[in-house]
Amino acid sequence: MAKKAIFGGTFDPIHIAHLHVAHKAKEDLGLDAVIFMPSANPPHKQGKKVTDPYLRYEMVKMAIRGEEGFQISDYELNSSGLSYTYKTLQHFNGLEPDTEWHFIAGLDSLADVHIWQNPDEIFELCRFVVYNRTGYGINEMKENKYFRKSVILEMPILDISSTRIREDIRAGRDVSSLLPAPVDSFIRELDIYRQGNS
Repeated sequence: MAKKAIFGGTFDPIHIAHLHVAHKAKEDLGLDAVIFMPSANPPHKQGKKVTDPYLRYEMVKMAIRGEEGFQISDYELNSSGLSYTYKTLQHFNGLEPDTEWHFIAGLDSLADVHIWQNPDEIFELCRFVVYNRTGYGINEMKENKYFRKSVILEMPILDISSTRIREDIRAGRDVSSLLPAPVDSFIRELDIYRQGNS
């Protein structure tokens, strides 16, 4: 049986910590593929300014080029309405019903997953894989009813966030060490985050 993971996120922008997580999940879980899924219209970002989805898609594509087993999907970009995880998982389970599907998310997502659309269905459709995020403790999550159903990636916290990167770019600080080189060049060339994206 094939084993694949969907790595969902805004990726605004994708950074080196995202790639570390994907490599760790692929290695620890024996995945055949990690499919990066840039969200087009995430429900939790309603009312917030998010960079054009096709620019984010291009940045992810650049970041994973040449990485064995890393793929990208435009499924959510081409879907109408809000980007709901359960719908994405329904779609991919339908495409490949014999694949064991995983979904990679941060510990912050696990903290909020109870307010996602159809969370019980999400956990039926995949193995929910969680990585550490700054400000969230594993011990604090043990009372979360979905914690026991999740797979925890044992890896150090990489204190990098897309929000901080955007803030640093707006402030004129160098973020090249936090980004894959092609992504850093792309952002500089198009001046993506200097125009006030939040």
